[in-house]
Amino acid sequence: MAADGALDMTTEKAALAFPTKSLRRLLVGGSAPAGTGALIDRLLALMQVPGTQAGASTGPCPVTAHRGFEPVDVSRAMTAAGGNLAGSPTADLALMVVDARHGLVSPVLQHSFAAALQGASQVILVIDHMDQVDFSQRTFTSMVEVYEQAAAQIGFRWIRAIPVASASGDNLVRQSGRMPWFAGGTLLDEIEAAPLAPSLTEAPFRFAAGGASFRIGTAAAVTGRVIGGRIALGDPVVVAETGQAARVTGIRAQDGEQASASAGEALTLVLDAEVAEGRLLVCPDARPHVADQVQAHILWLDSEPLLPGRRYRLQTQGDEVVATVTALRYAMSDDSLSHEAVRLLPAGRIGVCNLSLARPIAFDASRDSRATGNGVLLDRVSGQPVGVALLDFPLRRAANIHWQATSLTKQDRAHLKGQRPAVLWFTGLSGSGKSTLANRVEALLHAEGCHTYLLDGDNVRHGLNRDLGFTAEDRVENIRRVAEVARLMTDAGLIVLAAFISPFAAERQMARDLMEPGEFIEIFVDTPIEECARRDPKGLYRKAAAGELRNFTGLDSPYEKPLSPDLRIETNGHDPDEGARQIVRYLLDRG
Repeated sequence: MAADGALDMTTEKAALAFPTKSLRRLLVGGSAPAGTGALIDRLLALMQVPGTQAGASTGPCPVTAHRGFEPVDVSRAMTAAGGNLAGSPTADLALMVVDARHGLVSPVLQHSFAAALQGASQVILVIDHMDQVDFSQRTFTSMVEVYEQAAAQIGFRWIRAIPVASASGDNLVRQSGRMPWFAGGTLLDEIEAAPLAPSLTEAPFRFAAGGASFRIGTAAAVTGRVIGGRIALGDPVVVAETGQAARVTGIRAQDGEQASASAGEALTLVLDAEVAEGRLLVCPDARPHVADQVQAHILWLDSEPLLPGRRYRLQTQGDEVVATVTALRYAMSDDSLSHEAVRLLPAGRIGVCNLSLARPIAFDASRDSRATGNGVLLDRVSGQPVGVALLDFPLRRAANIHWQATSLTKQDRAHLKGQRPAVLWFTGLSGSGKSTLANRVEALLHAEGCHTYLLDGDNVRHGLNRDLGFTAEDRVENIRRVAEVARLMTDAGLIVLAAFISPFAAERQMARDLMEPGEFIEIFVDTPIEECARRDPKGLYRKAAAGELRNFTGLDSPYEKPLSPDLRIETNGHDPDEGARQIVRYLLDRG
């Protein structure tokens, strides 16, 4: 061995002459200044065997297969996975490289999170360029302490940290003599010593069902995919969401009948009893959580920030449900990884959120099972992925809160009034004529003997929503509250007129989803912004143009026009009374 940290290539190559474990994926990420690729190239160069070429890749190569692992760039894997980033686990070990000179800067945390989503439950933190900080133990220790706290939150079960100097080879494949304070092994030692995480076949049985059971002759059956564990003839199963029990009497795969099946197989289970629709069949002795309130770590991907109060679609293995972000508890800072109080979550940030789901789902905590503990958040309008989530644990509602059944129904109340409940939702820019139009429509309906109530954007801010401002998150909460009030009023049998700018398509869709089919009528009051600014009945456009009013819709805050409203009313150059009559005719024609 050469002195003073110099490489002894003969000794090091001799140490690499023996193959080890079977090939495993090693997800590699870290901060850009750390030179992650250079470190891996250096490690592979020391592992070089005749006739091979070193270099990190996205697929197996002779060198990495020879040593038992395959390095995969986590950012490339993120791009390749796309909307399936939270799908079936593909790796169990991650390597995060940071620069001792710069600390834990972005995107170390994001890459760690992405590795966890792809199945990694173990991580090796490599602090490189220790030679540039005089091999300081204090620098190393302080960075490790901060990272370990964040890694534990993400759900890594096994964490190792190694100080290295890749340029000189210190602690890559042989112990460095320049860091006597470090008693751990080399980077290669730790990679090879990392325990193999339990495979999906060793996990509790989980079967993502495609729907309710059907008949095969006289027997009940259900199709789907095994996403965890094993199943064999005679095994008992239960529907996770309902607890219905059955026993497996047949297992049918594409190639025919078989006695057992394991994770990854698509098949049909024949059961001795019919089961109602459920998304997850499980073994009775190891059941998942079933809840409609969940805490989750979320990595946000969309250019538009995550907003508390907004509804998204949460997609998990075998299930999909509407999810509302009820609280953004904190965000994790990119450098110190400390908790930051925030009101919204921009792209690239990780936050801890409470999610309220439209119905209970079955899931495992992500740290226990990446297969059934990860999820993707989808935009409800476009269907595009906007975030990925690690589901932490269920949030238990108070056990003494139940829905109180009442004797009278919506139909009873509507029948007494002789009308069909509806919500006329007027949306458009400030000054477009929403309130004027809604007021005239209500007068016409009143003349027809209809029972109505008008909810006006300005009026509700004097009471119900007086605590809200005009930031994006406050606008979301404003519409959420109004939509809930409108739902209660339709339950009373009323025709509700709601005149609100409601600039975001997601919140208008949320309001529609609260109502029964056909009950929500979206009316786009389509007036050009130039005409709205010319009218300027409240002087708001003038104030916004002068910089006296921030977050003004149409100027420095967006308005998302309805793509397919139920009615589109133009007011520029048109008589508002004619527009009101058009709306009433539409309402009366539908019954």
